[in-house]
Amino acid sequence: MTEIYLIRHTQAEGNVYHAMQGHWDGDVTALGLRQIDALAERFRDVPLDALYSSDLRRAMLTADALRRYRPLELRTLFDLREINVGPWEARFFADLQWETPELTELFLHRAEEFYLEGAETYGAVRRRAAAALETIARENEGRTVAVVSHGVTIRCLLSVILQKPLDDPTLPICGNTGVTHLYYENGVFRPDYINDCSHLAALNLPEWSRTPNLRSEPVDPEAEAAFYRACYADAWLSAHGTLEHFDAQTYLAAAAEHYRYDRGTVLRFFEGEQSAGLLDLDPRRGRLAGYGWISLLYLDEAHRGQGLGVQLLGRALLYFREKGRRAVRLQAAEDNPAALAFYEKHGFRRLSSETGRFGKLYLMEYRFGESHV
Repeated sequence: MTEIYLIRHTQAEGNVYHAMQGHWDGDVTALGLRQIDALAERFRDVPLDALYSSDLRRAMLTADALRRYRPLELRTLFDLREINVGPWEARFFADLQWETPELTELFLHRAEEFYLEGAETYGAVRRRAAAALETIARENEGRTVAVVSHGVTIRCLLSVILQKPLDDPTLPICGNTGVTHLYYENGVFRPDYINDCSHLAALNLPEWSRTPNLRSEPVDPEAEAAFYRACYADAWLSAHGTLEHFDAQTYLAAAAEHYRYDRGTVLRFFEGEQSAGLLDLDPRRGRLAGYGWISLLYLDEAHRGQGLGVQLLGRALLYFREKGRRAVRLQAAEDNPAALAFYEKHGFRRLSSETGRFGKLYLMEYRFGESHV
């Protein structure tokens, strides 16, 4: 008999940005690092003889938690990877739902029917992952092993183990670092428990809730000048409590330059048809020094306080990563503590400060390659 702990990877960028992760190899988040610590403590005294993982970074970092208190070789397998979503890799859910609603409905709720040119089917994932897990089980007879994989991949494995169709609504997507305990004997997997996240209790995480997915569209600041000015004025007022020294025309002219250089730098956000916010990126500032610049990240009042800002931030970070920048910078005012807390929560650190018209301004930076979203 083989004893298997099947574990989903820790929280990574796509989980918080509401983006398709697939084979895209993004960073682990700050919360993800805490989840890894909790997982390591859970398994501190659990005897393990072998360790396997998907070869994607978020899975391998999670698997490293199980080596913290014991010397184990980490064996990586391509067949334990997440579903490859081809042209959807690193795309945002809301954009895909708006562009191809029927296809995203199949992906989310009718898995057996999902087909996208250039992507894997759920059936293909199920076949490769099930074959890999069975090989691991057979090769480790009489031993205890841990296997780290991904949400869709584990769901495909559970459909085989529980003999349920992938469209069965009772078939779970395991939580980040969720543990499923299995036994394998005489060619049959028997579950002991599924998706146990009790090791995360000490983190006092808020109850999971589904936040709206925000889609984005490029917006020409000159054609939508009144909208751009109104957004920037509201952001200025929220930060400083007054519109004194607010120079709408200067900011509008700068945004127009950004847009002419690259239409993907000025984006308007929507919840369905309802306007929700604005993102303005400067594609040239810092280019030679290797960093990108966020000029404006704005949510309207109706969409604040819901955890939606990270979806705008995610688009900014992915834009500059794709351009080969090493970091992303912005300025935040000392008298805007909510903004400072938001950026620091998502991996920005203060580099320096200067005295502006309204007091201290902090130069803040996010560096790619550091697991700290």
